[in-house]
Amino acid sequence: MCDADGVSSASGPLDGPDVRRPRPGFDAELRGGLALVGGMFPPTITPDLIDFMRTSYAGPPIEELLAGRAISVRDEVFPGHCGDEVIASVFTAEGVTGARPTVLFLHSGGLMFGDRFSGLDRVIEWVERWGIVLVTIEYRLAPEFPDPYPRDDCYAALEWLASDADRLGIDRDRLMVAGASAGGGLAAGVALAARDRGGPAIRAQLLDYPMLDDRGATPSTADFDGVGVWDRVSNETGWQALLGAAYRTEAVSVYAAPARATDLTGLPPAFIDVGSAEIFRDEAVDYAAKLWRAGGSAELHVWPGGFHAFDIFAPHAALSRGMIATRDAWVARVLLD
Repeated sequence: MCDADGVSSASGPLDGPDVRRPRPGFDAELRGGLALVGGMFPPTITPDLIDFMRTSYAGPPIEELLAGRAISVRDEVFPGHCGDEVIASVFTAEGVTGARPTVLFLHSGGLMFGDRFSGLDRVIEWVERWGIVLVTIEYRLAPEFPDPYPRDDCYAALEWLASDADRLGIDRDRLMVAGASAGGGLAAGVALAARDRGGPAIRAQLLDYPMLDDRGATPSTADFDGVGVWDRVSNETGWQALLGAAYRTEAVSVYAAPARATDLTGLPPAFIDVGSAEIFRDEAVDYAAKLWRAGGSAELHVWPGGFHAFDIFAPHAALSRGMIATRDAWVARVLLD
């Protein structure tokens, strides 16, 4: 467990017994909101809480999301893994015509919960502000649909968008894949798969505090145990639900756990951000470093005192506003220039 003063007493794969190591504390403003977050998103998620999380973390009603916005939405169906039908929602700005920059957005939820509207309030403004086409999909969730269902649904969405671009009003040359947490890991996997399979060109990849590594071997994974949002046990719950018997074995695909990839050459430019006070800090930093070593482009931001998904749970905090503004500026630069 972790003490309130920011000292970790957890032992992890990199620790010996009885090791106590200081960990970054939470931003003061964000710390005040953690108690409110816990009622909807408990720090530790075990398999018995999956059904609760599917209710508490459901996306907002679409009418609420679009209230007062000049945005239209329509639902589409495309063939996902094994050709099964998967639902997508396509958001477009009213009155905007022609082929537009497009974002394929993959939602958060630890691979076990969430829906295509979860976290969408973070990115829906791009549609109205810049005329971007925003596409979200109902990729299938573990444990009912283990690997490769979620990642193959997401990759199939990319191929569908490229193949049906003219009808959907999509500019094939300005197509970005984006995601948060589990969705960030899925987005990274889609980028790897597109490179390896000679798939549609991806202009950029946006990875918000991405869930990249099932092995749980980083210091930050051990440091945040029973504290914050999405702790070590929650992470184990999500990966075990997805991978089953393959969990933490060499049978795990790099498209499911992109941190396992040893070759990151030829990937699209990446934006990676993460809080300093969350378990995904080290794997996010490591992934950016691997992209750099492979000659790629990665813009990395580690937000001091940020807990996991702090921009979703505390969007009005100063740190969150800075994160959102920085991310938006990057999106505009890579998609609109």
